[in-house]
Amino acid sequence: MNDAARPSEIVQSPLERLKITEIFLSLQGEANAVGWPTVFVRLTGCPLRCQYCDTAYAFHGGEWREIDDLVAEVIAHGVRHVCVTGGEPLSQKRCLLLLRKLCDAGLDVSLETSGAIDIADVDPRVSRVVDLKTPGSNEMARNRLENLPLLTARDQVKFVLCGRADYEWARDMLAEHRLAERCDVLFSPSKSELSPRELADWIVEDRLPVRFQMQLHKLLWNDEPGR
Repeated sequence: MNDAARPSEIVQSPLERLKITEIFLSLQGEANAVGWPTVFVRLTGCPLRCQYCDTAYAFHGGEWREIDDLVAEVIAHGVRHVCVTGGEPLSQKRCLLLLRKLCDAGLDVSLETSGAIDIADVDPRVSRVVDLKTPGSNEMARNRLENLPLLTARDQVKFVLCGRADYEWARDMLAEHRLAERCDVLFSPSKSELSPRELADWIVEDRLPVRFQMQLHKLLWNDEPGR
């Protein structure tokens, strides 16, 4: 496939099914549910190619699964929290149906999305974790800024920062769009690119209304798939 064009890797199915890379039980490693036992449903496919991506194995492959079967498997794990992630889960249109059915099952549902796709139709019961792409990601142009006015107190905005230039860009976005008044804002260092201590010092020095976070799952299990 010509990676420069990068169309959606998933041909949309006419059936109520999704292409899935993996489902697994672990601890939530980031965002405001950090530390909770959580079932992760990782959908296949992503139109972005961030230079620091740690889930490139989800770009292709995967297995078609019926949505009702996915919901049943999530429930069988016996925990309250479920996170739908990718890849970019919203690149498969029926992700919206999965999110609704997970909410209908009484689960605490979060969605990890790049923010490059419209989030308007996501079930309002879902906590949307929107990853705004910084200049250092090489995908800043894909940010859909129309998503920002849609954010509510249930949602979160995440910035993965590669260096000082990314930090200053994110700081400007925080102020320009008054993000901290809309939802929780998360600043994370890109592993091996920015010292966590350095980022923490910048946040404290500027007294930013953001939450510093490191990815718990990377501290515990590095980048091991399924953990």
